[in-house]
Amino acid sequence: MKDSQVRIRIPIHHSKEHRRTSPEEDSHGTIAVVQAGRPVPQQIVPPGALAPDRVTITARRTAAVTPAQRPIPASPPVHGAATTRARGSLPPAPLPHLRPSAGRVPRWGSRRPWLPAAAMAGLLALALAVPTLLAWPRHTAQPLPPSNRTGTSAVAKGEAPVTRLPGVPPIPAVPAAPARSVPAAAEPDVRVYVTSTGRTETLPLEQYIVGVVAAEMPPSFEGEALKAQAIAARTFIARRLLADDTSGAPAGADVTDTVKHQAYISKAKLNREWGHSGKSAELAKIRQAVRDTKDTIMVYEGKPITASFFSTSNGYTENSEDVWAKAVPYLRSVSSPWDKQLAPRYAETVTLSRQNVLDRLGLSRTPIAASTGGGSMPEIQVLSKTKGHRIKQIEVGGTIFTGPEIRNKLGLRSAEFTWKTEGNRIVITTYGYGHGVGMSQWGANGMAKEGHTATQILLHYYTGVSFAQASRILS
Repeated sequence: MKDSQVRIRIPIHHSKEHRRTSPEEDSHGTIAVVQAGRPVPQQIVPPGALAPDRVTITARRTAAVTPAQRPIPASPPVHGAATTRARGSLPPAPLPHLRPSAGRVPRWGSRRPWLPAAAMAGLLALALAVPTLLAWPRHTAQPLPPSNRTGTSAVAKGEAPVTRLPGVPPIPAVPAAPARSVPAAAEPDVRVYVTSTGRTETLPLEQYIVGVVAAEMPPSFEGEALKAQAIAARTFIARRLLADDTSGAPAGADVTDTVKHQAYISKAKLNREWGHSGKSAELAKIRQAVRDTKDTIMVYEGKPITASFFSTSNGYTENSEDVWAKAVPYLRSVSSPWDKQLAPRYAETVTLSRQNVLDRLGLSRTPIAASTGGGSMPEIQVLSKTKGHRIKQIEVGGTIFTGPEIRNKLGLRSAEFTWKTEGNRIVITTYGYGHGVGMSQWGANGMAKEGHTATQILLHYYTGVSFAQASRILS
């Protein structure tokens, strides 16, 4: 009869009264069964693991077991290694260099009670040290510029990359520090020659625009018209500053406070004459329009435009070449029907003596036939008109003049006019006011009353322009 194996199943009860405190059970719950006068080591259950409900012990009859057949006691598992196996199966044979010596029972903490505590302390120290090491500041290479790929990395999104170590759970990313913003260019100063004092006043650009809008446009105008005026005025001075153009201004000044450049009211005068004379609300309205359009200018092909403007049109604006002999692509003739409806001085009549007219034109010595009293002057004849319906060329006493020349020499409000004679006097009626190039201020107010924005107003009067920041252009 062959040697048989007897399997004895010993249930383990976890109740308090059956727990053994003898040396056969250590502090980790390891069970040692006494067999033939010596303990037989069993598999150690690591702390925290779920112990099986029973332990299977295989006993061999000692008379039939030879030393070669005797099972080799299982060595204790390496802490942290996986020990999962089928219930009831034999433990795997340990490596030779890990086998315990004969007669010794390796038991966790049997002779070194400080080992479990030291191991736990080491694990705790490692868990605390890993986040600290990951967060420790270190010098890294500067990131490369973002590529043109459509994908966006975590760094490109402003997030810190997640660093992972083998066996360590991922640590939440720490948001990267925001990029330092580039400081905006300093607001440029404008040097204005004040004719009333004979001194040059230096002040910031935006403060200068407040004085220009107050001088150039009635504060009773619509807010969008005031904004359009602010942008036009800012564009005008930005062009001069960029080109370092000081033409027409005394030494040390950029512009004057007259219509030769732009009319301007000083800050001191505004505070004195507006702030303390019942016009504080109007001044606040102008300042608000300037704030709402701060740093905005008009550009054409990336450069500030010549933002010319005038008071009142005759129903149309002018092409630049009909006034200044130079064609400018954004200063084209457009319709402006609002002026006739709103401007109180759309049509203005002036009476001059016949001799005064001849003197101003330099024709006093030229023999001119006297008027027959028929209400006309045969010696005056219109030769051509502009696209803006103003006089382009006119002949007076055999001499040809342009419309702007006649207007300037006779001091007329517009180059669009009609005339008639009354004895030795000439009665001239003008339509509109100003040179007619660029934005009509009364037209802008009419557009604002109809609900148009400042942008729409400017795009109507300045053909093909766009908008930009003065600070970037000037820097």
